[in-house]
Amino acid sequence: MIQVTRDGYRQKVPIYDLVVGDVVHLSIGDQVPADGVFISGYSLVIDESSLSGESEPINVYKGKPFLLAGTKVQDGSGKMLVTAVGMRTEWGKVMETLSEVGEDKTPLQVKLKGVATLIGKIGLGFAFLTFLVLTVRFLVEKKLHDDFTHWSSSDALELLDYFAIAVTIIVVAFPEGLPLAATLSLAFATQKLMNEKALVRHLAACETMGSATCICSDKTGTLTTNHRVVDKIWTCGKEREVKTSESGAILHLDISEKALPVLLQAIFQNTSSELVKDKDGKNTTLGTSTESAILKYGLLLGGDYNAQRQECKILKVEPFNSVKKKMSVLVALPDGGLRAFCKGASEIVLGMCDKIVDSDGERVHMSEEQARDITDVINSFACEALRTLCFAFKDIDDAFNGNNIPDGGYTLIAVVGIKDLVRPGVNKAVQTCLAAGITVRMVTGDHINTAKAIAKKCGILTEGGLAIEGPDFRDKSPEELKDIIPRIQVMARSLPSDKHKLVSNLRSMFHEVVAVTGDGINDAPTLKESDIGLAMGIAGTESSSSDEPEQSELPTETVVTFGAKTEEPLDPELRNEPTLMHRGLLRFMAEDKRSTY
Repeated sequence: MIQVTRDGYRQKVPIYDLVVGDVVHLSIGDQVPADGVFISGYSLVIDESSLSGESEPINVYKGKPFLLAGTKVQDGSGKMLVTAVGMRTEWGKVMETLSEVGEDKTPLQVKLKGVATLIGKIGLGFAFLTFLVLTVRFLVEKKLHDDFTHWSSSDALELLDYFAIAVTIIVVAFPEGLPLAATLSLAFATQKLMNEKALVRHLAACETMGSATCICSDKTGTLTTNHRVVDKIWTCGKEREVKTSESGAILHLDISEKALPVLLQAIFQNTSSELVKDKDGKNTTLGTSTESAILKYGLLLGGDYNAQRQECKILKVEPFNSVKKKMSVLVALPDGGLRAFCKGASEIVLGMCDKIVDSDGERVHMSEEQARDITDVINSFACEALRTLCFAFKDIDDAFNGNNIPDGGYTLIAVVGIKDLVRPGVNKAVQTCLAAGITVRMVTGDHINTAKAIAKKCGILTEGGLAIEGPDFRDKSPEELKDIIPRIQVMARSLPSDKHKLVSNLRSMFHEVVAVTGDGINDAPTLKESDIGLAMGIAGTESSSSDEPEQSELPTETVVTFGAKTEEPLDPELRNEPTLMHRGLLRFMAEDKRSTY
């Protein structure tokens, strides 16, 4: 049941009765039931990872008003005007693509059928030739003995024996044991994969993996860990690379003693993440991956989160939104006075600053040359696929009234570059694939500069390779596609339809055996279109080609691979959700030693 405004008053209706023109009321935790347009609301943040594959939440407001079915409300509340329902939504189009895919034979099945046909033809030929030679020999002998006109029952039996020999050759030549041998070898391979925590739903998928000539991989969460860390920082006029020892402590810390306390305040006071203790007493950070990365960096610098939060009283907070692209907070300092902290998009925060902290930790006026140098630092961070954020502060005297957070006159204290870590072993795996003659392509919804930088680190983007954006790929004619597809190594800003189009062209136009890795409903059509579908983690359990909304299953011929073993308890309130039930079941099946259930 969902709350809608219909016929002039607010009411509850079943999700299946939703029609175009209804106004749906959304709040935290809701799933968007249809495609629609934002009407009004406050700080509406939508998690589109199920459709786009990207983990970064999206702010929805009047300047960016579109909401898609199947996405989840992560924060805030709002009203939405329904514009499309059912199979006409983006979610419905993905499901429609799933149902369009026909049943294809695997490369091994095609080869086995060809071999069996060839052997059958050869056997039939030899059988006919053997029967012909034996019969001619029999007739010649009869002629030589002048016995051609006298036929007896023994002669008939001898001819029948010749026919039996021919039939025997045909029967022996037909390789009835070949499919059985192939099935047994696949069964052994499946058992080995189960020991590697990979669940194979169809034996055919196991054999097709050995024939793969191309791999189309997702980026976020597949090639990368989706775990962000601070990689570089510019502060006190110097750029520093963040290096840690084996124990996790930061090496070569070179920040002015005057500037360090202010930087720690800017990190701990102006954050939406929290530091909490789990049941084992260990400290963990809760919040978005970007906020958590900054908070962890503050802890590595030796800061005390709880002490900092208790020292200062927070008077007002302006949370981050995609219009202002910054987060601000106003606090009362323990020794009196007010201080405002601001962090956000580099170009926004830098424009609000007229001072910087120099190498001695003193506040000095920012010259035009210094502003250009800082802009160059921000651009250099961006070229290395780092997400940049600026930190600034401003002291306010006690006479300041209204507790409004100012929009100018700040002092820039630091610029940080945050990177998404590449999974260990990815580079080596890519090199192994390339050495085996398998082409590796990255298909992602992320920005093209970020995708290119990650692809270079992984060894996917090589000299002469092509990086293209989804809209450009979409507009190409079939003749142009034939020229560029062999050179495409990176596709950024792609939609599910772009990935599906790439894979279908690779299979039909270039006769490639394509393997696809995916981790969300957006990858479901491509997983099914491909020869081998690798559903990473558990997100694939949401993809279903069934008309029944209660059923959730993986696309056919899909291998589900699991990451590191985690002891993650199920929430009792969500225990009936199909995704979570399948998650627990698949984990049990992958870790258990048996092969039948």
